[in-house]
Amino acid sequence: MLRTELSDALKNALRGNEKRSVATIRLILAALKDRDICARGRGNTDGVDEAEILEMLQSMIKQRRDSIAMYEQGGRCELAEREQEEIEIITHFMPEQLGDDAIRGAVTEIITELEASSLKDMGRVMASLKERFSGRMDFGRASSVVKENLA
Repeated sequence: MLRTELSDALKNALRGNEKRSVATIRLILAALKDRDICARGRGNTDGVDEAEILEMLQSMIKQRRDSIAMYEQGGRCELAEREQEEIEIITHFMPEQLGDDAIRGAVTEIITELEASSLKDMGRVMASLKERFSGRMDFGRASSVVKENLA
Protein backbone atom coordinates (compact mmCIF):
# COMPACT_ATOMS: atom_id res chain seq x y z
CA MET A 1 0.00 0.00 0.00
CA LEU A 2 2.75 2.46 0.97
CA ARG A 3 4.82 1.41 -2.04
CA THR A 4 2.00 2.23 -4.45
CA GLU A 5 1.34 5.49 -2.61
CA LEU A 6 4.99 6.45 -3.11
CA SER A 7 4.91 5.51 -6.79
CA ASP A 8 1.69 7.45 -7.36
CA ALA A 9 3.10 10.46 -5.53
CA LEU A 10 6.19 10.38 -7.73
CA LYS A 11 4.05 10.31 -10.88
CA ASN A 12 1.93 13.20 -9.63
CA ALA A 13 4.99 15.22 -8.65
CA LEU A 14 6.51 14.63 -12.08
CA ARG A 15 3.29 15.75 -13.76
CA GLY A 16 3.09 18.82 -11.52
CA ASN A 17 6.77 19.65 -12.10
CA GLU A 18 7.41 19.75 -8.32
CA LYS A 19 11.18 19.44 -8.26
CA ARG A 20 11.64 19.18 -4.47
CA SER A 21 8.93 16.50 -4.18
CA VAL A 22 10.35 14.51 -7.09
CA ALA A 23 13.85 14.57 -5.62
CA THR A 24 12.67 13.62 -2.14
CA ILE A 25 10.40 10.80 -3.29
CA ARG A 26 13.20 9.43 -5.47
CA LEU A 27 15.46 9.42 -2.40
CA ILE A 28 12.81 7.49 -0.48
CA LEU A 29 12.37 4.98 -3.30
CA ALA A 30 16.14 4.53 -3.65
CA ALA A 31 16.47 3.85 0.09
CA LEU A 32 13.54 1.43 -0.14
CA LYS A 33 15.10 -0.41 -3.05
CA ASP A 34 18.36 -0.68 -1.11
CA ARG A 35 16.53 -2.20 1.84
CA ASP A 36 14.69 -4.60 -0.46
CA ILE A 37 18.01 -5.80 -1.87
CA CYS A 38 19.35 -6.38 1.65
CA ALA A 39 16.15 -8.26 2.53
CA ARG A 40 16.62 -10.53 -0.48
CA GLY A 41 20.07 -11.36 0.82
CA ARG A 42 18.43 -12.55 4.03
CA GLY A 43 16.01 -14.74 2.08
CA ASN A 44 13.02 -12.39 2.04
CA THR A 45 11.99 -12.29 -1.64
CA ASP A 46 9.01 -9.99 -1.04
CA GLY A 47 11.15 -7.10 0.21
CA VAL A 48 10.63 -5.16 3.41
CA ASP A 49 7.24 -4.86 5.06
CA GLU A 50 5.24 -1.72 5.89
CA ALA A 51 6.65 -1.47 9.43
CA GLU A 52 10.21 -1.45 8.14
CA ILE A 53 9.31 1.18 5.53
CA LEU A 54 7.86 3.37 8.29
CA GLU A 55 11.03 2.91 10.34
CA MET A 56 13.06 3.95 7.31
CA LEU A 57 10.93 7.09 6.88
CA GLN A 58 11.33 7.95 10.56
CA SER A 59 15.07 7.52 10.21
CA MET A 60 15.10 9.83 7.20
CA ILE A 61 13.18 12.47 9.16
CA LYS A 62 15.60 12.17 12.08
CA GLN A 63 18.59 12.57 9.73
CA ARG A 64 17.07 15.72 8.30
CA ARG A 65 16.37 17.18 11.73
CA ASP A 66 20.00 16.60 12.66
CA SER A 67 21.06 18.26 9.42
CA ILE A 68 18.83 21.26 10.12
CA ALA A 69 20.53 21.76 13.48
CA MET A 70 23.97 21.59 11.86
CA TYR A 71 23.02 23.94 9.02
CA GLU A 72 21.56 26.47 11.43
CA GLN A 73 24.72 26.35 13.54
CA GLY A 74 26.75 26.98 10.39
CA GLY A 75 24.53 29.84 9.27
CA ARG A 76 23.24 27.97 6.19
CA CYS A 77 19.56 28.79 6.54
CA GLU A 78 18.73 28.04 2.89
CA LEU A 79 19.94 24.44 3.34
CA ALA A 80 18.01 24.14 6.61
CA GLU A 81 14.86 25.29 4.80
CA ARG A 82 15.41 22.69 2.09
CA GLU A 83 15.76 19.96 4.71
CA GLN A 84 12.55 21.18 6.38
CA GLU A 85 10.72 20.95 3.04
CA GLU A 86 11.94 17.36 2.68
CA ILE A 87 10.69 16.55 6.19
CA GLU A 88 7.24 17.85 5.24
CA ILE A 89 7.22 15.70 2.10
CA ILE A 90 8.33 12.56 3.97
CA THR A 91 5.84 13.21 6.78
CA HIS A 92 3.05 13.10 4.20
CA PHE A 93 3.62 9.32 3.88
CA MET A 94 3.67 8.67 7.62
CA PRO A 95 0.61 7.82 9.70
CA GLU A 96 -0.47 10.41 12.22
CA GLN A 97 2.09 10.60 15.02
CA LEU A 98 1.10 10.06 18.63
CA GLY A 99 1.16 13.14 20.85
CA ASP A 100 2.98 13.43 24.16
CA ASP A 101 -0.06 12.36 26.20
CA ALA A 102 -0.61 9.29 24.02
CA ILE A 103 3.08 8.39 24.28
CA ARG A 104 2.94 8.67 28.08
CA GLY A 105 -0.17 6.49 28.16
CA ALA A 106 1.35 3.85 25.90
CA VAL A 107 4.57 3.76 27.93
CA THR A 108 2.65 3.40 31.18
CA GLU A 109 0.54 0.61 29.70
CA ILE A 110 3.58 -1.32 28.41
CA ILE A 111 5.48 -0.90 31.70
CA THR A 112 2.48 -2.24 33.61
CA GLU A 113 1.95 -5.09 31.17
CA LEU A 114 5.62 -6.16 31.25
CA GLU A 115 5.87 -5.55 34.99
CA ALA A 116 8.99 -3.47 34.34
CA SER A 117 10.48 -1.92 37.46
CA SER A 118 14.00 -0.69 36.75
CA LEU A 119 16.16 0.75 33.98
CA LYS A 120 17.32 -2.81 33.27
CA ASP A 121 13.88 -3.40 31.73
CA MET A 122 14.15 -0.43 29.37
CA GLY A 123 15.21 -2.58 26.40
CA ARG A 124 12.17 -4.82 26.72
CA VAL A 125 9.84 -1.83 27.05
CA MET A 126 11.33 -0.06 24.01
CA ALA A 127 11.20 -3.26 21.94
CA SER A 128 7.53 -3.69 22.78
CA LEU A 129 6.80 -0.05 21.92
CA LYS A 130 8.57 -0.40 18.57
CA GLU A 131 6.64 -3.56 17.83
CA ARG A 132 3.26 -1.96 18.54
CA PHE A 133 3.75 1.64 17.46
CA SER A 134 6.23 1.44 14.60
CA GLY A 135 5.96 4.53 12.44
CA ARG A 136 3.46 6.25 14.73
CA MET A 137 5.69 7.21 17.65
CA ASP A 138 8.80 9.31 18.10
CA PHE A 139 10.97 6.81 19.95
CA GLY A 140 13.38 9.51 21.09
CA ARG A 141 10.59 11.09 23.13
CA ALA A 142 9.32 7.68 24.19
CA SER A 143 12.78 6.74 25.45
CA SER A 144 12.91 9.74 27.77
CA VAL A 145 9.40 8.96 29.07
CA VAL A 146 10.43 5.34 29.73
CA LYS A 147 13.52 6.54 31.64
CA GLU A 148 11.36 8.89 33.73
CA ASN A 149 8.95 6.10 34.63
CA LEU A 150 11.59 3.47 35.37
CA ALA A 151 14.01 5.68 37.31
